[in-house]
Amino acid sequence: MKGTKLKDTHCDGHTRREFCTQAATLAVFGGALGAILQGCGSPTSPSNAPALPIVNGTRVSGGITLAVGSSSPLSAVGSAALVQTSIGDFLVAHTAQNSFVALNSTCTHQTCTITGFGSQNYVCPCHGSTFDVNGRVTGGPAPASLHQYPTQFTNGVLTITA
Repeated sequence: MKGTKLKDTHCDGHTRREFCTQAATLAVFGGALGAILQGCGSPTSPSNAPALPIVNGTRVSGGITLAVGSSSPLSAVGSAALVQTSIGDFLVAHTAQNSFVALNSTCTHQTCTITGFGSQNYVCPCHGSTFDVNGRVTGGPAPASLHQYPTQFTNGVLTITA
């Protein structure tokens, strides 16, 4: 209808102009809210960190054992792996010639399993919390360090007391 002017009609107490103004305001604030929520992350964010290799451990009385031979992902000092067992998963780092550190693999932020490792830090894939090889928080939002378990390395076998 060429030349016809639209009227500001009322519907449920609101004019078309009021409705459009409110819709535009919601769009602006909705976009800002989306950007804020996106910063919190998703199950696939944020990690640039390579995935940890997975090693299977064996449940024994008092803990877990695993062989660390020359072909193991844990053979080199500075390496790390996610050790999967029947009683849970552990983060294990080879920190010195005959020294290993074993940690709980569950992030203290929202209980995601930590699966990344880069620059000598474990990285949670859910919200980006980072932990050093001793389990201390190096970047939030995680509120607390990871639990550390005693380890012993003898004759190529690592024992984690858990």
